[in-house]
Amino acid sequence: MNNATHIVAFTGHRTYDGKANELLRATIGELYNKGARHFRVGMAQGFDLAAGEAVVALMHSKKDIILEACIPWPEFNIRFDTASRDRYREVLAHATIVRYAADKYQPAIFHLRNDMLVEGAHTLVAWWDGGKSGTCYTVKRARKLGLIIKNLYPENQLSIAFSN
Repeated sequence: MNNATHIVAFTGHRTYDGKANELLRATIGELYNKGARHFRVGMAQGFDLAAGEAVVALMHSKKDIILEACIPWPEFNIRFDTASRDRYREVLAHATIVRYAADKYQPAIFHLRNDMLVEGAHTLVAWWDGGKSGTCYTVKRARKLGLIIKNLYPENQLSIAFSN
């Protein structure tokens, strides 16, 4: 794995409750040990922010990490609850790169952000329960682009094959 070009993206449900945080941190550490240094986070509540926090935690001991925040539009977090808004700000404060899908909300904004996450990436770490959602869209897009997909959700998915 070439650490200069290997990009890891994250996608998952907003309802993520932190059950896999230990596995998430271990997966990020494993990818780092294999050479990954560039990590992309979509900055949504739930799994995205948990992934961002896990990358930030690793950044404290590994100074060569690039954290890229891929945000739908600048006021995206305005409807977040206070705790999520604080988490968002903390992750954003550590971002090396900040990119917006658009200047303001538009109907296809989440697809644009999700495309930003996977285009040019090599690995997608997901928390996907197999249901139709933005996470489903992102996983299917990643699969079409040939990314390695690591789904941390505890139940097997019948609708998509995941790489180990």
